[in-house]
Formats: sequence, structure tokens, C-alpha cells
Amino acid sequence: MIAASGLVVERGTLLSHTAVTGRLLGVPAAVAVGGAVARIPDGAWIELDGRAGTVRVLDDRAR
Repeated sequence: MIAASGLVVERGTLLSHTAVTGRLLGVPAAVAVGGAVARIPDGAWIELDGRAGTVRVLDDRAR
């Protein structure tokens, strides 16, 4: 998690381990994003708004 630019997880709450860790590391986090694993291909570029809790796939081509 230390090298991450942001965190996206399918399950959790604002008080979950991932959300708290994101705040401590100063990176955006979106929790309870249903279907994230199925919808976001490995290596895809995404736009993550941690405040709104939204994730948008920008480019699904693996890098």
C-alpha cells in the first residue's frame, strides 16, 4: 500500500482498514465499490475521486 497512488476496494466502510490507511498515507481511497475487481482490468488507468468515492476507467489496455 505504501507505493500506491490510490486505493479501490469492493468491501468496507469509511472506518475500514483500507480507508484509514489511505488517510494515513495521504492517498485517495474508494471503499464499497461493488464489482471493482470485475470492472477494472489489471493495468488499467483510472480516475479516482476519494472524496466522492467514485472510480472511472480511463483506459482498459494493460500496461
